[in-house]
Amino acid sequence: MPYVSTDAILEARKMDLLTYLQNYEPQELVRFSADTYTTKSHDSLKISNGKWMWWSRGIGGYSALDYLVKVRNMPFVQAVETIIGRRAVKPYAYVEQQKAEPKVLLLPPKSETTLAITSYLCGRGIDREIVGRCIKDGYVFESLPYHNVVFVGYDEDEKPKYASFRAANDKRILGDCSGSDKHFSFKLAGGISNTVHIFECPIDLLSYATLLKERGFDYTKINLVSLAGVYSPAKNIYESKVPVALEKYLEQHPDTQKIVTHFDNDRTGVLAAEALKNLLKNKYKIVDSPPPKGKDFNDFLCMEKKIHKTRIEKRRYTRE
Repeated sequence: MPYVSTDAILEARKMDLLTYLQNYEPQELVRFSADTYTTKSHDSLKISNGKWMWWSRGIGGYSALDYLVKVRNMPFVQAVETIIGRRAVKPYAYVEQQKAEPKVLLLPPKSETTLAITSYLCGRGIDREIVGRCIKDGYVFESLPYHNVVFVGYDEDEKPKYASFRAANDKRILGDCSGSDKHFSFKLAGGISNTVHIFECPIDLLSYATLLKERGFDYTKINLVSLAGVYSPAKNIYESKVPVALEKYLEQHPDTQKIVTHFDNDRTGVLAAEALKNLLKNKYKIVDSPPPKGKDFNDFLCMEKKIHKTRIEKRRYTRE
């Protein structure tokens, strides 16, 4: 049975795709823009900012190993041996990334229709008017060719700087678009309030906005910010860092006095809330407000609306 050592796998994973192609398959590499490349075999595969994304297949990754396995369909052991073996034959050099250059966000093509994402989001209990407003304002769109839902974050000049995608069905296909800058995460922050509510992901943010509307509050006057993913504090909680999305928001909104955390009802969520409280308690009032029931706020919203979700029925989440 083929076997490679753990050390060999770790060494192979160090090589990014751009470095691999420049050193060993330069004939396959095609420059797309100043700091973005594509390949001769797959023009919808883009390489930028140390990551690659094959848009026509909805597949992405970081390393050359990911590329050989996912795109070339090469057996894992053979892929590791290919990278290690070529290194032994020909010296290579890692590509120096120009850190000073701003990231270039690569957004997927937009669909002319929004039927798939509207059905998906409303099917998860999110208010139709909220969905429609987000689509109209460009915060959410439906991508091609897979009709995923894409959540967009903007900078101060209303230029898109961040985008995440997820499948508009029951498949757990999700990730950030290449070139995304997490400082500018998805948010609905038009309010003049000195309070900000933070969430792990856009779906929970929109679910909370729906709950606010159903309870008679104007969600457009409340600042809602997604952290662009799960916030994982350091093992030593006092060595944790503030998530860059929150850090950027606080920098842009110096009048903020109160931060409300709405993280998941799991160990990671508990630790994340505790870490932020310890990091920021001397400057802000920190309130931990997880969902009353369910794993996250979308679970709770679906429970409220009696929407069938298998994972909710199988598990109940509470904080001790």
